[in-house]
Amino acid sequence: MAEPFKNMFNEQFFDRFSIDLKRVINDCDAPGFVSQVMDDEWEAREFKQRIAHITITLKKFLPADYKEAIAKILELLDYVENSHPDYSVIDDTKYGLTLEYGMILDNYVEQYGLDDYETSVKAIEKITQFSSCEFATHPFIIKYPEEMMAQMLVWSNHEHWGVRRLASEGCRPRLPWAMALPNLKKDPAPIIPILENLKSDPARFVRLSVANNLNDIAKDNPQIVFELAKKWRGESKEVDWIIRHGCRTLLKQGNPKVMELFGLGDVKNISIEDFQISTPKVKVGDSLDFSFKLLNKSDKKANIRLEYGIYYQKANGTLTKKVHKISEKEYAANSTTQITRRHSFKINF
Repeated sequence: MAEPFKNMFNEQFFDRFSIDLKRVINDCDAPGFVSQVMDDEWEAREFKQRIAHITITLKKFLPADYKEAIAKILELLDYVENSHPDYSVIDDTKYGLTLEYGMILDNYVEQYGLDDYETSVKAIEKITQFSSCEFATHPFIIKYPEEMMAQMLVWSNHEHWGVRRLASEGCRPRLPWAMALPNLKKDPAPIIPILENLKSDPARFVRLSVANNLNDIAKDNPQIVFELAKKWRGESKEVDWIIRHGCRTLLKQGNPKVMELFGLGDVKNISIEDFQISTPKVKVGDSLDFSFKLLNKSDKKANIRLEYGIYYQKANGTLTKKVHKISEKEYAANSTTQITRRHSFKINF
């Protein structure tokens, strides 16, 4: 069983973090910090609750004045960067061991910096070079929409890939685990120039964020994403990948315009026969096995995206559908293809 994500914040991490904190705050009680963080309720806290608790505790050990506290935070990051190269950013596909540092400091800005725009924006720009700050940007976008989106556009041309990634990731309208951005869900126009700047970015992590932002936009404004896809298609293989990944929700929905754009043709001559479920009763941890035959009755080959949907019961008793891809390929004219699939119901933590 995989280690729960929340356990990245463990005693070993806090020992290291508190020692580094003492480097910039001479009178910091490092053992006291660790004991206050890992209190009697620590084990019961989930991931985001742990981060919030760490942030509240950290505030007690930083200067009371926000500007002075941020100065110490930036000094801490400078120290870590210069003294512990193994903690720092590894490359443009992942962050180093300072990921945990950044999550804490990002949350500190989010919780305590909303009334000091200039200080916080400078801090976000620095912190995100160690660990992405997209959760912090959302409340700032809500409170300072024009200023923040102008700043995000500036960041889209930054020399550091982590800052450029934040320019896209930080304004995703439906970013998981973050507060939604209702104005950008309604009108994503301020996002588009940022994505235009980043769609050919040399960093894969940045391009992935562009694709995910497109997918967010597609859920509320499919026509905008369709028009962008038409405009960008063919610029490069990297941009084509962004378009495909950014249109994944529209493809799962069977959006006719998007299906046609990607060469997925008419299914009037496609049929499914002999559908069978080999495991009609499935326990948690087991797999659902099923099979069927796909028939292309046309005299021409057909490019087909083949998917299946499973309905999961929610806590309130309602059902929610999740679509899973089987394949996307050409099927020969007048052909019959046997398809088998195994879907695991193993719980992953």
